[in-house]
Amino acid sequence: MLSPIEKILFVLATIASLYFTYKGVMRIIAHISSGHGKPDWNLLWKRIGDLIVKVGLFQPVFRFRLGPSILHALIGWGFLSFLLINLADLIYAYTNFKLLEHLGWFGDGYRLLADVANVAILVGMLAMVIRRFILRPASLSTRESTLLHPDARAGIRRDSAIVALFILTHNTARLLGESFFIAESGVRDSWQPFISTVAGLWSGADAGALLIGERIMFWLSIGAVVAFLPYFPYSKHIHLFFAPLNFGLKPERKSIGELSYINLDDQSIEQFGAATMKDLGWEQIMDSYACIMCYRCQEVCPAYNTGKLLSPAALEINKRYHLNHGGATDVPMTQLISEEAVWACTSCGACVDICPVGNEPMRDILDIRRNLTLMESNFPKQLETAFKGMERNMNPWNVSQADRMKWAEGLNVPTIEQNAEPEILWWVGCAPATDVRAQKTAQAFAKVLNAAGVNYAVLGQNEACTGDSARRAGREDIFFGLASQNVEILNEVKPKRIVTTCPHCLHTIKNEYPAFGGNYTVIHHTQLINELVGAGKISMNLEGDNMKVTFHDPCYLGRHNKIFDAPRDGLKSAGIEVIEMPRNGAKSFCCGAGGAQMWKEEEAGSGRVNEARYQEAKSTGANMLAVGCPFCLTMMNDASKADGDSMQVRDVAELVAERMK
Repeated sequence: MLSPIEKILFVLATIASLYFTYKGVMRIIAHISSGHGKPDWNLLWKRIGDLIVKVGLFQPVFRFRLGPSILHALIGWGFLSFLLINLADLIYAYTNFKLLEHLGWFGDGYRLLADVANVAILVGMLAMVIRRFILRPASLSTRESTLLHPDARAGIRRDSAIVALFILTHNTARLLGESFFIAESGVRDSWQPFISTVAGLWSGADAGALLIGERIMFWLSIGAVVAFLPYFPYSKHIHLFFAPLNFGLKPERKSIGELSYINLDDQSIEQFGAATMKDLGWEQIMDSYACIMCYRCQEVCPAYNTGKLLSPAALEINKRYHLNHGGATDVPMTQLISEEAVWACTSCGACVDICPVGNEPMRDILDIRRNLTLMESNFPKQLETAFKGMERNMNPWNVSQADRMKWAEGLNVPTIEQNAEPEILWWVGCAPATDVRAQKTAQAFAKVLNAAGVNYAVLGQNEACTGDSARRAGREDIFFGLASQNVEILNEVKPKRIVTTCPHCLHTIKNEYPAFGGNYTVIHHTQLINELVGAGKISMNLEGDNMKVTFHDPCYLGRHNKIFDAPRDGLKSAGIEVIEMPRNGAKSFCCGAGGAQMWKEEEAGSGRVNEARYQEAKSTGANMLAVGCPFCLTMMNDASKADGDSMQVRDVAELVAERMK
């Protein structure tokens, strides 16, 4: 179809395009390689099945914004089908051989797929253009107060326009070019119904004009690909490659909230946390290239939703725009995200959970905190009390260890000294042991265990804080000391199973203590309650009022550790009707206490995180708000008091204990 001169020109254009594309790709590789660590390529084969589902079906995309997700899928699936179509068009241009017309039923089916896919791409792309450039929803941008690279606000729209123009040009030209060929041959292709319909418009046209039109459309269609390739490494479209790599190569983690181990006994370590971008892991730098700039992470961020300066999307966008504009990876992280935004993060994990390409902005933020606290002693001063409490008395409330068991007076709670080989080691946790309100949860759970005849024990005065708050505030030194001490004690006890009354304790012991040599079976108290009910060891009094309760999923129980059913099942076993909030399960909204927020004042914004969540619970019409975390209990209680105590807040264990026979 192409003339000899055209064939030579196309080859030269392609070589030039590939050269500049190669330069752009190598630049990206250099940036990613400047981060810590190296990818384990064996993980790709280990995850191949999951990778095919995520990439082939766009499964992560469909978890949020259904309408735009369908449009995205139309475009994505269409482009996957066009890989073979474009190859076939190249073969035809150089040999006049129509590959897909000589492959029997496969070729027929593929031509039909390509015809439908082409229309799907055009419809999806036009709808996306209308959405971004005409409807312009607030969810596709960020507030003016958010720190954003100077070129990003206009640059994202410009990039979207270039990508849209490329796709519309490529696919429209391909459709027209194929329609000219069918019109020229005079034979309708029933396997390409849309293209054949368009071809009918050219019936009776001069054959020479149709051939010229076919050539022009080839140059517009495949030429658009050649022209776009050098821009590709600089556009957000590069996520087509880096999203699969993100899913396939991310280091293995036991939970989205598991942080990397730092051996503080290693005296050779001179840098803690991320002062600059090159202090991040290679995968954290790669996140910026995988980012599709969809702002989904921002839309679910509790800090952003309550008017704070934090936008996890802006952090990834700033990383990318800095690198795309010739910046090196030695840029200070606080030029990419403000310190105030860093300290607004609740480490709820919502941004990590919802990201359709597997990015982890929360991890960057916590690494920045490590640097600010350990290297610069730069942290909110309200945290000093909690830090001192954990250092001196091994709990952030700064209560004496001698008073650790006061909550259990009169309840017959055995310590490990009294019961050396329990079936269950109950890790009570600092809040249930020392906080007046949370102690009621511990007392209720003790009643449940005693009523069920469980063989259990507690560590008593040997139990210390797990160090969760210290670690998420950046004080890795405090966490290291507490974790090392706790693991040593637990390894001496050799617990068969550990049950915790705090999701933060559960997360830390289960997911982060293995790095210290502590590998244990850890469950939440609501899981054990369900076991006891199922085994018939406790029975409920189901008579009485028809209580309607809404359950708030704690971030570190639900999103971080995938425990969703146990608290609800515990409530239902007590004859309680559970009414769900709009945001529940993995999409639950945070209480505002995680990430060491419990021990400091909330950053300024349009509202408070706990009050926003409380109002959502209140809107369900439930009689009561149930929780499964002492931090959530405190935050929701505070919000209830601010609202005039309009809704009671109770732990699941309290409600179950009240309804036991």
